[in-house]
Order: sequence, then structure tokens, then C-alpha cells
Amino acid sequence: MTQSQSPIFKSPGDDTEMEQAAAKARQTFRYFWREMAWEQRRIIPGLDLATVKASFSDPPEIRAKNPHGLDVEHMWLMELEFDGKQIQGTLINSPHSLKSFHEGDRVTIPGKQLFDWMYVVAGNVYGGFTVDLMRSRMTKGERAQHDKAWGFDFGEAGTVPLVPPEYIGDPALKKKKLFSILGGAKSPPQDYAKVAAAEHPMSINMRKSLEQALTKDPQMALQTDDRGFNLLHQLSLAGSWDGVDVCLKHGVDPKVTALNGMTPFALAKCLGWKRVMERLQQAGAT
Repeated sequence: MTQSQSPIFKSPGDDTEMEQAAAKARQTFRYFWREMAWEQRRIIPGLDLATVKASFSDPPEIRAKNPHGLDVEHMWLMELEFDGKQIQGTLINSPHSLKSFHEGDRVTIPGKQLFDWMYVVAGNVYGGFTVDLMRSRMTKGERAQHDKAWGFDFGEAGTVPLVPPEYIGDPALKKKKLFSILGGAKSPPQDYAKVAAAEHPMSINMRKSLEQALTKDPQMALQTDDRGFNLLHQLSLAGSWDGVDVCLKHGVDPKVTALNGMTPFALAKCLGWKRVMERLQQAGAT
């Protein structure tokens, strides 16, 4: 089943549980973007899938011509970019009734429009708060069918891990038979406090090589991408304390702004990377 053929799940506009699930997705989006940022640096891709779900509505003048259409549709995006203010991606769903959007469109959304996020490593799903809620409302048979259609292991309904367990020193997930009618293996909820306290493994592992590279070529940290992000901007948005620390020790200015006007501190703050914010303030960021 392709994403454009995925079934439509309807929920009332006053679905409090769904809004709470979406709020959790927005609150934890930093872990998704951190994984995306490191994926962009991997020589061999590590993610099976990385996608966000966003809310879409037609403009009033178009809605007036389509009175029986849905007011809001939630659709998935891939090929993602994020600059600290807006998320850009490609729609991988075909709208059910909206007229302003089409599968394959390149769209840009503000963060408040984010409804969910999800990435997959070795077949295991991380994130997916609204997906988890929908799965919890299904029968075991419906969940098995849902998971088989996606082709991934969503685990036990009611638990939403943010990162692979190895990141926080927990035992790696055991391989289990996919699409079992019993669902994923029983496991305790992930300790979000441990997740918040843990540095990404790639951030730790690349510290020595980054120090060597900047010692050899200090200008490398000052090169900018098409957003005006230098290495310090990039690592601040990715929540890399080690990377930020190395850049600052090699004299990278923490006050330089990117093309969107954001400093490294502002980029770290937008996702709530507190340790990175503190390190930048120690270096003179305001």
C-alpha cells in the first residue's frame, strides 16, 4: 500500500486526546530533528523512514465552494528541512477533499502546524504520538493490519519511545516477528528524563575528529549553507553540546546570525536544548 492510498482516519474537532497527543509531538520535535540532522551527516543512511504530519486547511474562499469537504486534513511530509522557524517538506498523501494541496507538493509550514513526527530505525518506530493513540483505539486485528500496511514495528500501543534504547544505555530491542496478532513485545515506557539528559551518540563520537578537523582547517566552521548556517548554527539546532563546545573553543562567534535572523542561541532555544543554550551563554551569547 502506498502512502497516497492510506486509509482516512476521522476524528472530531474536539478530540481532546488527539490534541494532547499532537502537543506531545510538538514538545518532543527536537529529538526528531536531532536524528534528522545526524542522518544528513551519515555516510551510510541509518533511517528507514523520517516523516512529519501536519495540519492543512483550504483558504476560506475555496472552502466556501466545497461545503461538504473536511475542514482540516492531517497529511505526512518527507524530504524535510527545518530552519528553526519553519518546516519544509514534500506531501506524500493525496488529500481526501482539500483542493489547495496535492500529493508531491513542496510545502512550508510553521511549527504550530506540526501534528506528529516519526522516524524508523531497523524497522522500529520512534515517535508517532497520534499514530499511537489511533492504534490504541483499534482492535488487535486492526492494529496488526495497520502495522502490516506500514511495514514497521510500532510496538505496544500506549508506549511512544523517542530514541533507540541504546542511546540512553538501555538494552537494544530484540528482533521479533513482525505483524504478530499480539503486536509488539511488551516493554516499559521509555524514561523521557534519561532521553533529555543523554547526548546523541554521534555527537559524542565525532568530537575528536571535529577537533582535529578544525585544528587543521579553522575556516571549515565558518563555511555556510544556503540558509546562512555555519557549523555552529547547525550543531546548535541539532542539540549537539559536544559539537557546540568544540566550535566555541576554536573561536567561532556565537553571535553571528543566519539568513533568517537567528543566532546559534536562538536556534538552540527554539527546540529547548538547555545545555547547549547554557554553553553558548558562557561564550557570550545573549
